[in-house]
Amino acid sequence: MARADLVALLPWILLAAAPVAVMLLVAIRRSHPATAALAGIGIVLALLALPAAVARGPSQVTPLVVVDRYGALCTGLLLTASLAVTGLAYGYLRSREVNREEFYILLLLATLGSAVLVASNHFASFFLGFEILSVSLYALIAYPRRQLNSIEAGIKYIILAGASSAFLAFGTALVYAAVGSLQFSRLAALAGSAQTQGSRMLVLTGVALLLVGIGFKLAVVPFHLWTPDVYEGAPAPVTAFIATVSKGAIVVLLLRFFNLLDPHRTGSLVTVFLLIALASMIAGNLLALLQNNVKRILAYSSIAHLGYILVAFLASGEMAVTAVTFYLAAYFVTTLGAFGVVTVLSDGDRDADSLADYRGLAWRRPWLAVVLTAMVLSLAGIPITAGFVGKFFLVAAGVESNLWLPVIVLALTSGIGLFYYLRIVIAMFSQSAESTALMTASAPVPVTGGLVLAVLTLLLFWLGVAPGSFIRMLQTMTQGLP
Repeated sequence: MARADLVALLPWILLAAAPVAVMLLVAIRRSHPATAALAGIGIVLALLALPAAVARGPSQVTPLVVVDRYGALCTGLLLTASLAVTGLAYGYLRSREVNREEFYILLLLATLGSAVLVASNHFASFFLGFEILSVSLYALIAYPRRQLNSIEAGIKYIILAGASSAFLAFGTALVYAAVGSLQFSRLAALAGSAQTQGSRMLVLTGVALLLVGIGFKLAVVPFHLWTPDVYEGAPAPVTAFIATVSKGAIVVLLLRFFNLLDPHRTGSLVTVFLLIALASMIAGNLLALLQNNVKRILAYSSIAHLGYILVAFLASGEMAVTAVTFYLAAYFVTTLGAFGVVTVLSDGDRDADSLADYRGLAWRRPWLAVVLTAMVLSLAGIPITAGFVGKFFLVAAGVESNLWLPVIVLALTSGIGLFYYLRIVIAMFSQSAESTALMTASAPVPVTGGLVLAVLTLLLFWLGVAPGSFIRMLQTMTQGLP
């Protein structure tokens, strides 16, 4: 490898070195503040190295990874979200009787797996990043070893993630048998030149199996059954990570892969994506109506939001890429903010995940109620929030490609979603005589958690009121994406 290749890989090298450094620190001296600070420093250093990595233009570093502007943008988004989760986790873990330091090692490894997925240009690096992410999440979900619901969630996730890995491995084998290559950039040309009917069937079957594996990780219908249980059982910061960084990395990989493959040439693939998008939007919103647990509401909501993203994914052109990326950024801000409030309200015994825990919150914690109200209204797509602009872009991309059916379903299901989001808001502003959840009425908000929520709230309104500069940056970074 040349020096330029090492510079291009510098963010990933620094991110890989961070968990090693944290592990050595833990071996020498256990200190929760020092460990969290070192983990945050590692993420910040990787962020600062991104401009240098893409300064020389798109770079193919071995057949495995590609370092380009779009990959750097999405890696920066993932790293920023992981930094926010680190800040939220510090206050969350401080009140719990667990070994806190190892949490950050697992979090950094999961972030590394996500970053590898974003830069992948080969099925080998794709599978490696996927497994690094999945194995780290097994332990993160079940991290509170004494809580039975966390152990149950971890077991469910490990079983289903193992099944998804099997689908991915088998699909990869079929694709390789048909075209003789595992490199994304060569796959499109080789798949298009497949001469025999048998080769074309192998490619389509392999891609279908890959979609099943990816569908489990994205939790889109019909691969969504694990989502509410895992969201409810996992620690609140881990749930925030799964909903944002884990899913965001898969979306970016899927966009990069299928942008090369051009699924619009194959009507069956477009039909599959359309059915998944429609089912996810409808089922996600309808099932959320039945929930009284905030984590489960947000879990089903995330299924619907992945369906919204697939509407733009079905569109073609640079408008679709910009719409997907902007909506990802808006979704990251709002979801991290919503789960951030859940995190800071949780105590050492359990997470504040019941609707009853938020009854009268506006009178006990006014600013937290305002933050959560802003976040759920953004998820609903109310104007002056990032969610509204994001949905506008999704609809614009769909209309530009004449995708009228998914656009109409998006609009109708967004109206349904407003009902269960408003249930949370009404609970917070309720003036009931007795709240059944006063567990955090007098506990101070952790400094790191309060700072993260303040920054996320500012970003929410900045992207909703003045998104022009960010959109121009997105258009520049996504220009020429193959």
